[in-house]
Amino acid sequence: MKIIKYSDKIVITHPYDFDVIQTLNCGQIFRFVIDGNSAKVYSTDKFAYITWDSEKIEIHTDDVEYFYNFFDLDRDYSKIKDELRKDEFLKSAVDYGSGIRIINNDAYEIIISFIISANNNIKRIKNSIEYLCQHFGKYMGSYYAFPTLNELKKVTIQQFKQAGLGYRAEQMYMTVQRLADVDIENLKSEEKDQQFKFLLSLKGVGEKVANCIMLFGLGVKDVFPVDTWINKVYNDLTHTNTTDRKKITQELTARYKDLSGYAQQYFFYYYRDNKINAKIK
Repeated sequence: MKIIKYSDKIVITHPYDFDVIQTLNCGQIFRFVIDGNSAKVYSTDKFAYITWDSEKIEIHTDDVEYFYNFFDLDRDYSKIKDELRKDEFLKSAVDYGSGIRIINNDAYEIIISFIISANNNIKRIKNSIEYLCQHFGKYMGSYYAFPTLNELKKVTIQQFKQAGLGYRAEQMYMTVQRLADVDIENLKSEEKDQQFKFLLSLKGVGEKVANCIMLFGLGVKDVFPVDTWINKVYNDLTHTNTTDRKKITQELTARYKDLSGYAQQYFFYYYRDNKINAKIK
């Protein structure tokens, strides 16, 4: 895979380690629109228009460096996949989702988005986030930016309810007020246990959401988010009936260590799409 950065775009030729649709559709981002062989992707106040075919991907943007980091283009995913393929449990999953890349999104946007995502469906999640952008974010000429913390601090519980947040509205209000006293960038330099402890202190953040925030927003890769679907598949794979997600998370993180986040994405994407039963060796 060859990557060239220009002033207004990134060109990737022979993109065997990057599939745009797989990357956008594996549950780590909600602000995007796919239309055939093109996609619009939004993060904070930034925008990228992506086109692709079997030989080339072009990422058109005013902020090349931001989206170069956003799509983790400085990382060699071939080495990651080769290592994970050694695990018989994951080999088929890695092959199936071989174009997935873990997105490095804005931590604040990820916190807000994944609180909205808890026990929710994709359509409602995207609609709620878009409502917040359109009503409280800055208009950028052809789209709305994700609202800043200062903008969301002015939003009332009732307005959060109007965004479709339901019971999450009060949680969101309290979390936004709490985040006003937090430097998110400093959080990235904290130890993993401290990051996790802080995130769990936020209203609306449980263990699965905390792990997602760490993986997609704080750059922590030795985490393994477990939701209802992962729990079900784990039980199918191990022929057990456990509901202890903390135990599942600990077992899978111990198994995959620093590659846990990547393993989780391949695992989730493959078994969600194929609903295949297997057995961990």
